[in-house]
Amino acid sequence: MSQTVLVVDDDAGVLDVIATMLEDLGCAVITAGNGTDALDTLHHNEQISILITDINMPGMDGHELAERATRLRPGLKVLQLSGRERRRDGFPMIRKPFTEDELARVMQQTTGAC
Repeated sequence: MSQTVLVVDDDAGVLDVIATMLEDLGCAVITAGNGTDALDTLHHNEQISILITDINMPGMDGHELAERATRLRPGLKVLQLSGRERRRDGFPMIRKPFTEDELARVMQQTTGAC
């Protein structure tokens, strides 16, 4: 069964590339351009089991989004993305840029999916 992944990034081009990679890996993908929209989507879509979020976003950053999302949905698996930051909290992170093979490996290791 395919996992439904919510991908959040404020850069539409990056968002599209990551969504395409995940679809190639067999995931169902929903996208959001910011943390507020992501939380709204999580609230209304029970099928989402994985959140992949950029850390560096205006407004609500990926750290705050991950914390709020896991309070809303305690079983949610989270993977954070960053081209600049080091891992700061308990959520796994993949550094941008990455290949589809790297994403597949990290997804399998951290979420057991796709």
